[in-house]
Amino acid sequence: MAGGGGDKDVYDEINITPMLDLAYVLLIIFIILTTATVQGIKVNLPKASAQPSLAENKTKAISITADGTIYLDTFPVSMPELENLLRQYKAVTPDLPVIIKADSTIQYQKVVEVLDLVGRLEITQLGLVTQRIVK
Repeated sequence: MAGGGGDKDVYDEINITPMLDLAYVLLIIFIILTTATVQGIKVNLPKASAQPSLAENKTKAISITADGTIYLDTFPVSMPELENLLRQYKAVTPDLPVIIKADSTIQYQKVVEVLDLVGRLEITQLGLVTQRIVK
């Protein structure tokens, strides 16, 4: 009865085939991932300052409300005051940018008066603020 027992034989070696299969699969995944990463072109990027800009915003906003009140930035002004203030700002900043925000219900004449004033002061950087059309 020696040696032919089949089921009763003791295995004295470990089957490493599944472990090698797993190692090969992991190796293939590693190779694919390392070659798939895009290296890109190396460039010397400019460096930006992390500090916010301390430059003062030069743009002046002229607002005309529905009742005809004129505001320069947030302060109510009359037309002569507006002219004086804009003239002073223009003397300090020759390329003074101005935006005009007017209520859609005011008379067109009030906007024209402000536009005439801006034109007399030779302010060339002028913008008119409008709302976007909602579709």
